[in-house]
Amino acid sequence: MSQRTLCDLTLFWSRLMARCRGLRGNSGQALIETAVVFAFLAMPILAGTAQIGLFVYYSIEVTNSATAGAMYGMQSSAFAEPSNYPSLIAAARADAPDFSGVSLTVTPTTYWACSTDVAGTQYATKPQADAACTGGTNHTLPFIKVVTSATVTPIIHCPGLPSSFPLSGSSVQEVLP
Repeated sequence: MSQRTLCDLTLFWSRLMARCRGLRGNSGQALIETAVVFAFLAMPILAGTAQIGLFVYYSIEVTNSATAGAMYGMQSSAFAEPSNYPSLIAAARADAPDFSGVSLTVTPTTYWACSTDVAGTQYATKPQADAACTGGTNHTLPFIKVVTSATVTPIIHCPGLPSSFPLSGSSVQEVLP
């Protein structure tokens, strides 16, 4: 080897060793801390967010099933009759495919109200409503109300939180003549 090549090689190694000595500090510690924080904080937060998203989805499904049942019953007075409640319940349950037929409770109710005070008194029978709704333009209006409820068990159980959460939905529709 020539004197120049040996000198260049020595210079190269001395510079490389100087750089390596500079890396002996705590510059990699931040990366390790970030990994530990991510493992202990970010993953549980991500799992909790997924669980809340699932609860929101189930809540929407329970509410939509109540709306589907009410929409079925509002088609005509024949569909809103108590004798047709099994079909109405089947329509509501069909709109909630993620719940088995047992876990989703559907409660339909038909009632009548006066046209001048729809949000007022609810009458169980049409004759009661006809007797109460008198005067000028006041007349009776039939309504169907469907209330749905279900209990959801979380996938991830956390100490201090309940083991199940009740969800409910409700929908009221005026029955078409």
